[in-house]
Amino acid sequence: MATKKSKTSNKSAKTTSTKSKTAAKTVVKSEVEAPKTKTVEKTTTKKSYFSGFFARKYEEKESILTIFKNPKFYGALLGEVIGTLLITILLFAIMPFQGGVYNIATNMFAVIAILIAVYAFSGALLNPLVTVGMMATRRISVIRGIMYIIAEILGAWLGWIILNGFHLAGGETAMDIPEMAVIAEGKFWPIVMIELLGAIIIAFAFARAIKYKRSVFTFAAVVAGGIALAYLVGYVASAGFLGLSNNFIMNPAVALMLQIFPTAGENFGEIFGGICQALSVYALFPMIGGVIGFYLSDFTSKLSNEE
Repeated sequence: MATKKSKTSNKSAKTTSTKSKTAAKTVVKSEVEAPKTKTVEKTTTKKSYFSGFFARKYEEKESILTIFKNPKFYGALLGEVIGTLLITILLFAIMPFQGGVYNIATNMFAVIAILIAVYAFSGALLNPLVTVGMMATRRISVIRGIMYIIAEILGAWLGWIILNGFHLAGGETAMDIPEMAVIAEGKFWPIVMIELLGAIIIAFAFARAIKYKRSVFTFAAVVAGGIALAYLVGYVASAGFLGLSNNFIMNPAVALMLQIFPTAGENFGEIFGGICQALSVYALFPMIGGVIGFYLSDFTSKLSNEE
């Protein structure tokens, strides 16, 4: 009996010692791993401050092979066509290019109505500079952005056709659209700065308005306010300081419907140079301004830790 008890006590002692050794090893491991965990957390916090800045911000993985299979995509294109058509009619009919300050309040309410009407279809970009900014900041795919720009140019062209058709139906000649003042005035860089600054304001306002996409009216009001501010700054800078008129539009799609391209010149080189100059003023620099405006919004959002 004594032998059995001693064997049992020895087994229990061995078990106890084994458990104590295991517990000791666990404590040692936890003590070793704890600092590593803290270090990883600190490192992750430092790296994640601007992480995702250039990350893709749209959910669907779109490509040229998949995007055209989605029926909603065609609705979005049609929305861009209709919206840009209405914007073109607004700019041509309500906003006089000659004769002083246009009615900014009327322009704002009209833009709000157009944005609300087409927002559900495509997000109501309606401006190539906004579309390029959305592509550059990866808010939409490249293929979608390119198709949106084509739709916007088509919408602007249809808007011009409709207005000109009514004009001709009244027994008058084709609409006399004033030529945008680029070459005649010889003030290339001041006009570039007006277009660039206006594009930055519009793009920044649009990027901020996306934060309020759950409220369509708030989104439309912020975008319309940005457009009104951009046009007000453009008018004050051009008419007030430069003594110019008819020299800014801040929408490349609508600008292509205006007489921005020279139709005459002494030689081919002069005509080609005028075309390149007009494209750079009314298409290239506004799109650059659109990219700057969107990245400025993202950078400000990251610095303020906005979620």
